[in-house]
Amino acid sequence: MSSEEIRKQILRLLQRNARISHQAIGERLQISEVAVAAAIHDMEANGTIIGYYALVDEERTGTVPVRAMIEVEVQPERDGGFDRIAGLISKFPEVQTVYLVSGRYDLRVEVMGDTLQEVAGFVSSKMAVLDGVKSTTTHFLLKKYKEAGFRLHEEEAYDRLQVSP
Repeated sequence: MSSEEIRKQILRLLQRNARISHQAIGERLQISEVAVAAAIHDMEANGTIIGYYALVDEERTGTVPVRAMIEVEVQPERDGGFDRIAGLISKFPEVQTVYLVSGRYDLRVEVMGDTLQEVAGFVSSKMAVLDGVKSTTTHFLLKKYKEAGFRLHEEEAYDRLQVSP
């Protein structure tokens, strides 16, 4: 297996479980723990691995934040396209993710707050008024079923009803 393929496999394992040990990765990929540690260190140093986070089922914490997906139509800038406005939006602490997307809207922004009013206020008073923002559409997220490849709620057993002619 090439070093590039090893790095890809290490990344896949870390994306599935960021707490997996170097030893366990080495055993799965049949390489030494030292080689795994070196590869991870290199990927952290060169910016391939930016950080690690815990995926939390917020319903179990007792404090479920309000999340919204905001579609943002932007006036692109000469020599910068959408980068300046996306950079400005990404600096707000309420903003969790910012994507450049295809379609009617240019950016898809995930925002989090404590209340509907807080999120709506952020959109109307901070984001929508930025130079270059032409329009926004807000979609409040009602329930999360899957995130980062993990199903958050196990489905109930499904028994198919017998149908006879």
